[in-house]
Amino acid sequence: MIQVELSKIIIDEKRQDQQIIVLKEKNGTRQFPIVIGIWEASSIKMKIADIVPPRPMTHDLLAATISGLHAKLERMSIDKMVNNTFYAKLELKTKDGETCLIDARPSDAIAVAVRLDADIFVAEDILNKVAIFKSE
Repeated sequence: MIQVELSKIIIDEKRQDQQIIVLKEKNGTRQFPIVIGIWEASSIKMKIADIVPPRPMTHDLLAATISGLHAKLERMSIDKMVNNTFYAKLELKTKDGETCLIDARPSDAIAVAVRLDADIFVAEDILNKVAIFKSE
């Protein structure tokens, strides 16, 4: 697994079903885009901009639930790609020390990870397939 970080959020309000987030390799030059929905993109952007809604949004609720159960989001990972669709997992550590893997859409997993300051990883084989090399 290769650690990545959120690099960009591109929101096009006219095309609500095709927003883009760009993940970049933390200690490298590779990056790649993921197409997500407007609600997930907005949720990620709100958290990064420190905008607090008057009531918790869905990703806030999930983050609060994880914390309320005394679990910790160890990391999220994009571990599979099928027909150009990414699959992700949330890796939780329970208060008893057990590891629990939860299937998630990458957009939702990233929205929760930014709320809980969790690291983001991508499988090397996926990064090799989809990466765009950026000059630095």
